Amino acid sequence: MKVCVIGGGAAGMMCATMIARKGHSVSLFEKNEKLGKKIYITGKGRCNVTNATVGDDFLKNVVNGRKFVMGAITRFNSNDTKAFFEDLGVELKIERGNRVFPASDKSSDIIKAMEKAMRWAGVDVHLCTPVLKVLETDGVVSGIETEEGKLDFDAVVVATGGVSYPSTGSTGDGYEFAKSVGHTIVQPKPALCAVILKSNELVELQGLSLKNVKLISKCGDKTVYESEIGEMLFTHNGISGPIVLSTSSMINKFNMSDLKLYIDFKPALSIDSLLNRIDRDIVDLKAKQVSSLLEGFLPKSLVKIFAARLGVKTDFKANQLDKEKRKKLANLLKNFEMVPKSLENFDCAIVTSGGITLKEINPKYMKSKLVQGLYFIGEVLDIDAMTGGFNLQLAFSTAVTCSSDFKDLRS
Repeated sequence: MKVCVIGGGAAGMMCATMIARKGHSVSLFEKNEKLGKKIYITGKGRCNVTNATVGDDFLKNVVNGRKFVMGAITRFNSNDTKAFFEDLGVELKIERGNRVFPASDKSSDIIKAMEKAMRWAGVDVHLCTPVLKVLETDGVVSGIETEEGKLDFDAVVVATGGVSYPSTGSTGDGYEFAKSVGHTIVQPKPALCAVILKSNELVELQGLSLKNVKLISKCGDKTVYESEIGEMLFTHNGISGPIVLSTSSMINKFNMSDLKLYIDFKPALSIDSLLNRIDRDIVDLKAKQVSSLLEGFLPKSLVKIFAARLGVKTDFKANQLDKEKRKKLANLLKNFEMVPKSLENFDCAIVTSGGITLKEINPKYMKSKLVQGLYFIGEVLDIDAMTGGFNLQLAFSTAVTCSSDFKDLRS
């Protein structure tokens, strides 16, 4: 069988390798001058290749398409991914949060291993060759069209990614291919990205890093998402960092004008515990200024902003704070309000949320329900997960699941 794989990223290279290993004639088309451009920048250039979590614990980290990918994750999980790369000579290591990286900390090692796997399997790779169109006749795929003309194939696998980091070649080509043959696209949204804030009040905090805090998202009185305890960073126009990235994936379907974000600076303490500590600190400080009290709870750069929200000047005497002001301070420490303006754009989003609707794809083989011989894998689908190697694993799992629909000609 002649098989075409469109896209030389994680999903495309894995799928091409697995199908070719079964004895099929596989051609991979990549519009860039080299393979794995997005892999190269993952994990800040170190490539967080998977997450060592398996089973239900893995699935808890899938934001969209959890039920859809259950079979794929069962078929090819993170242990299988580790074995795949170790068999190719890549030494791996596991870091905090079960994140798996190449021991060399070089994403190029992962790309080279996948290139080697394809070469050994006999995949015919075409670089600098954009696919213009997927061809189908009477509901059956017939091939592709490139700048050089039409090419016949028995099956076509679309692995073009989403629209995040478009500089790597992810420009939504797969959505156009899908729409051209009747598929529906769920509106793509940035995911795992920074959040831009409305207020100019916090601009002066640029560069401030917070540790051991929580970020809570609310729509009215309803809590949309509460992050784990972790780190965040103030940027020139908003907030970023691990807990912000996770939050972005959980709020990107909402209208930002309906949301409020709250920092819990002391997630281990209740309001009552904080009030008791505030009372004790005020006694210990005696007649010292409010700034001294606030510095016991916060980084110095936040003192002025907290005092303003508290409604006092920084040189106000701490022991003159009345009961209501003390309650307000405790509440500020647990619920420091920020108003989001928007999510960062796709140029800075790690993954795309949205894509080809899952209702039109058979999850057993990642096969189109509309066009025979057409498959979609990886980020082009409406699936995404939290940061930490989960998204690359989804790419690998959907790729291998797709390959399972191809008969092993060598047995």
